Amino acid sequence: MTILRFPHPLLLSGQLFRNTRLRRCRLSECRGACCLHGVWMDPLEMEDILANADLIHPHLAKGRKDPAGWFTDEREEDAFFPSGCLIQTATLPNPAHYGGTECVFLKPDARCSLQTAAVAAGEHPWRWKPFHCIIHPITYEDGSFTIASDEELLAEEASCFRAGTAETRMYESLTEELDFLLSAGSANGDDPKAE
Repeated sequence: MTILRFPHPLLLSGQLFRNTRLRRCRLSECRGACCLHGVWMDPLEMEDILANADLIHPHLAKGRKDPAGWFTDEREEDAFFPSGCLIQTATLPNPAHYGGTECVFLKPDARCSLQTAAVAAGEHPWRWKPFHCIIHPITYEDGSFTIASDEELLAEEASCFRAGTAETRMYESLTEELDFLLSAGSANGDDPKAE
């Protein structure tokens, strides 16, 4: 599911295993709000997307099909990632979308065109989806993968969580993301470890 091979072990914060009364949102509730700033990705992911542009561009919204407009020139150093840096996807104005902007790959139905293209090509849905998109709302901070506090998640309008009623463990709402991290760590020869 990811072409990336990480040079460092993947560590999981205890916050991913805490008790919570939150529940995951539904796409119909958030409408892809997390896509407002685009996403930072390893240049290896960008190269893979561009190499498969013919399979991807039919699934993009009108006016977004030219691969030359898919990425910005911005770079950010990040020693965790294999290339040692990240590049950003382009964003476009959309007053109807949360925050007034959206990722170039967001479709009008609030789905990701990279994911739609992968399914249409007979691939895993996350075949071309960037690492940060796959693990969202999990973040990488201070050497481990973690998640914000319940209070922070509820305060953020674009959060992937809503108030729930039943108490669960946080990881129960993040099984797909954690399975992905486990597979990404295993692909490197390391299994992610809990802190």
